[in-house]
Amino acid sequence: MKKHIEMLGKINSKDDFIKFMEIYISTINDSSVKEYLESVLSWTEDMEGYYHNTKKEIPQNINWDFIATLFYVGSIYD
Repeated sequence: MKKHIEMLGKINSKDDFIKFMEIYISTINDSSVKEYLESVLSWTEDMEGYYHNTKKEIPQNINWDFIATLFYVGSIYD
């Protein structure tokens, strides 16, 4: 089983999600999909800056595992 799939159900933090995305992105062959996912990853890494610049409160209790699962199942669900 691929490492990113094994991570699902165990992603408890932003750092875990970033690691998942890095591994997941490395499995993608389509350059436009890869570019999109890399943009999501970059934004996630600097999301605090977005919230600071827009004067919005950073969401608490983000379910990082659910978000990772959404990205993964989007690649396998027809």
